[in-house]
Amino acid sequence: MSIHPVMQRLAEKLNRTDLPPFAAGDTIRVQVRIKEGDKERLQAFEGVVIAKKNGPQGSFTVRKMSFGQGVERIFPFNSKVIDKIEKVRSSKVRRARLFYLRGLRGKAARLKEVDTR
Repeated sequence: MSIHPVMQRLAEKLNRTDLPPFAAGDTIRVQVRIKEGDKERLQAFEGVVIAKKNGPQGSFTVRKMSFGQGVERIFPFNSKVIDKIEKVRSSKVRRARLFYLRGLRGKAARLKEVDTR
């Protein structure tokens, strides 16, 4: 079953092409637009990608530790609040969803870093 050519072109227009390729286990810095009153500023949310859901309504989940408390945020790929994404480091993981990191603390929650030069 193939997609109608018109729908294909529409889907390509809607999807963002400015985002770098990343996968589960990568540490990324998401620049988020925050509106305060009539002003707008950028705030960085840096953490490990623990899940990625592809497709037309795709999203990804980023987890970081903030003052000893785990914070997760789900970002839709086509969200207008995402200004840009920077890939900070890559890690070697053996699964697509890293929900097991929620139960780990300190050194146990480290991931093996991969050199991406």
